[in-house]
Amino acid sequence: MRPNIALVTGGYSGEAVISYRTADTVQQHLDPQRYQVYRIDIRTDGWWHQMADGRNIEVDKNDFSLHLDGVHVRFDAVFLAMHGTPGEDGKMPGYFDMIGLPYTCCGAATSTVTFNKRYATAIAGAAGIPVARSILFDRSVELQSASEQVSRDMSFPVFVKPNNGGSSIGMSKVSEPTGNVLLALEKAFVEDTQVLVEEMVVGREFTVGVYRNANGIQVLPITEVIADADQPFFDFIAKYQGKSTEVTPATIPDGMAERLCQMAIRVYEVFHCQGVVRIDFIYQESEDRPYMLEVNTIPGQSAASIIPQQVRAQGGELMDFYSELLDAALKPAQV
Repeated sequence: MRPNIALVTGGYSGEAVISYRTADTVQQHLDPQRYQVYRIDIRTDGWWHQMADGRNIEVDKNDFSLHLDGVHVRFDAVFLAMHGTPGEDGKMPGYFDMIGLPYTCCGAATSTVTFNKRYATAIAGAAGIPVARSILFDRSVELQSASEQVSRDMSFPVFVKPNNGGSSIGMSKVSEPTGNVLLALEKAFVEDTQVLVEEMVVGREFTVGVYRNANGIQVLPITEVIADADQPFFDFIAKYQGKSTEVTPATIPDGMAERLCQMAIRVYEVFHCQGVVRIDFIYQESEDRPYMLEVNTIPGQSAASIIPQQVRAQGGELMDFYSELLDAALKPAQV
């Protein structure tokens, strides 16, 4: 009998639109011969599965099951395709842990820590992983005072971004102390109650997909990300509206590739990751080492996303790749 898989998407943040794109790709590439897939949409007005006839059936939150015309559908595993809250920040993984339902992404603690950029860089730094210097502000700060502190104490350029969040929503680059630090802080605080100001590490930007299968931790081909000349950095527009060039596999010396791969594995291990993650780096060539930017515990899987590019560059098929992720999630439940 095919295992029942809940493909969980949506969410409560502005990243929901990206979640739906990810879910579309995953749904198209989950092997129908191996899995019975039910798409679940997590929204502020409820958790829903839409039937073929258009009816919306609400999920029973007591055990995350469905009652479909007299049939009680229980799930064997969850493929979590949700960026932002409450998926990528650990809330849904924590709920699934409580009811004993396996899932394809990182656990609750890892998801929570990595979603908080300040916590993630602090843990990475303590583990000897190079990270950029940063300052964290919360909602109680007086913005003019914060702006003056940044201009006085930090080396420019700096990035100003919501501490919790993804897809570069609410993020700004400020090139000099006389720039719009105040406006950048205001923009970021629209998205979050905490804002991180981070010094820019000058170098080449790379992103590395890492996952675990039956043979251990695997590293996908490295991607170099090059924002177009009219883009100040790899922001939301660059990511999702074609304003960047992504080279997969990256054209780099073997030594640089080896250092990036080893650092990516180190990050995966330090944060006790599960499933597939995407780790972003800046490679500081004068120091000949990569700086970790952030860990994406539910990386995008849309047509424009990097993980599918890396899987194809490796010569793989998304259907086989997603089966590996689901099998890794299902295996503990079958032992």
